[in-house]
Amino acid sequence: MNNFVFQNGTAIIFGKDTHLQVGVETAKFSKRVLIHYGGGSIKQTGLYDSVVKSLTEAGVSFVELSGVLPNPRLSLVEEGIRLCREHDIDFILAVGGGSVIDSAKAIAVGVLYEGNVWDFYSAKARAQAALPIGVVLTIAAAGSEASDSSVITNEDGWHKRGMGADCIRPTFSILNPELTNSLTPFQTMVGIADIMSHVMERYFTSNRNNDLTDRLCEATLKTAINNARIIWREPSQYEARAEIMWAGTIAHNNLLGTGRIGDWASHNIEHELSGIYDVPHGAGLAVVFPAWMKYVYRENVERFVQFAVRVWDVDLGFESPEAIALEGIRRLESFFSEMGLPVRLDQLGVPSDEHFSEMADKAVAYGPLGNFKKIHKEDVLHILKLAQ
Repeated sequence: MNNFVFQNGTAIIFGKDTHLQVGVETAKFSKRVLIHYGGGSIKQTGLYDSVVKSLTEAGVSFVELSGVLPNPRLSLVEEGIRLCREHDIDFILAVGGGSVIDSAKAIAVGVLYEGNVWDFYSAKARAQAALPIGVVLTIAAAGSEASDSSVITNEDGWHKRGMGADCIRPTFSILNPELTNSLTPFQTMVGIADIMSHVMERYFTSNRNNDLTDRLCEATLKTAINNARIIWREPSQYEARAEIMWAGTIAHNNLLGTGRIGDWASHNIEHELSGIYDVPHGAGLAVVFPAWMKYVYRENVERFVQFAVRVWDVDLGFESPEAIALEGIRRLESFFSEMGLPVRLDQLGVPSDEHFSEMADKAVAYGPLGNFKKIHKEDVLHILKLAQ
């Protein structure tokens, strides 16, 4: 187990009706905030009215910025920075999912920075300070509600890049599983694929002697798998949605990364896929991750055997570790298909080979990807071909 420091300052407020506390929680930090959200869904469900009522009753005034898209755009971030400076905003309230939260984080660091906020995403600067952020979560997926990371898409060249800094962790996040009932089955399952991918990026490590975090990862994956199947049959089952929402937070608050070095090649490859084709991030990961596994599993067959046996209950003759490893990958792919997710690029509407070279170039622009196996341009191309 590697040395590590684990610190997470986000207060999690979890359960039914907890979104009604947003005004009280926000007022602890500010009386003038930016409400940041996506399209019209929070107005259609009544969540917007509940948030506004709670803020007003707590004496909190606000400015709004809507329009966050999946794969959030730099141009809207820049508009948010302008609004915060113009209206002397000192707190950002993100009402939505990972895209909204990531956009809010970008605004939060940009307001206090004299340069271009894209500097943080292009490795030209590292964030040292940010406005505080609060969250009302509406989809279990990205884990951004308690993470130190943010991913933004720059429309100039369609580069999708991430940054990380402790200062962008939300001060509080309100997690009411009931708010996810309005999601379509596809949106729910895309979120679950994202959750599982966050765990697997940490699980597939070359570090040894991490039994506790291995088993925490395996438990989180099995929880996601079992409760996804319940939600598939009973979409409004509260307990299953609660398990998934908490799994999403645990998957990306870095508890599961303690004592080990994760991989993250699959995420970086998918960023280029969704950066160009604007596909849902979790759907892209459902395609890329099994392809990455097929390409790299021989680097550490034992790790893939453990994944197959402990997560997928594979019971094959141990004289063939490779067969066990491949069966685990097959069961992951089969599960994604069972949950209505794509597992091939053509199911995402991605034309064969059209932008493969461009995506590979962008993916390795700052150097080789991953830690489980170092991934260079030619490797990215092979993985994309395996995903066809």
